[in-house]
Amino acid sequence: MKTYIALLRGINVGGHKKVSMVDFRALLTKSGLENVQTYIQSGNVIFQSSEKGKGNLESRIQKLILDHFGFEVPVFVRNRKDLLTIFNNCPFSEEKKTDSYFTMLSNVPNEELVEEASKKAYPDEEYVILKDCIYFYCANGYGRAKFNLNFFERKLNVSATSRNYKTMVKLLSLSQTND
Repeated sequence: MKTYIALLRGINVGGHKKVSMVDFRALLTKSGLENVQTYIQSGNVIFQSSEKGKGNLESRIQKLILDHFGFEVPVFVRNRKDLLTIFNNCPFSEEKKTDSYFTMLSNVPNEELVEEASKKAYPDEEYVILKDCIYFYCANGYGRAKFNLNFFERKLNVSATSRNYKTMVKLLSLSQTND
């Protein structure tokens, strides 16, 4: 059994795409995933599976959501090592890192698209695109940021989901207990 973390994009936000975590845990457990636990209502799931391939797990969870809840949701599956690498590779100072967002991408974007996207800048906002993650720091808070997921998804031709520093720390902690 291997421990995985699934990150869902855009559920339980503003009353849209509502997913009860109790129902979701039961659905995933019934589908054969083990030791399923969720963290907060925004789509963070830690589970164990013997199934190989993160892409297979992403597709499986997406289909379960579509069949049970009736809507499509991008799902990003990482193992603990992946998440730890993303967390540790944050290029910002420790002070900025604690106020940063980690945006996981569905795949590594084309280098030309990264170069093009990197030309755009706003005051008090910094980002670095490394492999399949965007490290994003906004001095005035995420809610006031000019950059958003839609910009990066459009420019990089990827799907994306973000988690803040505290959520990343908690997911790493929760997944450690299952390793």
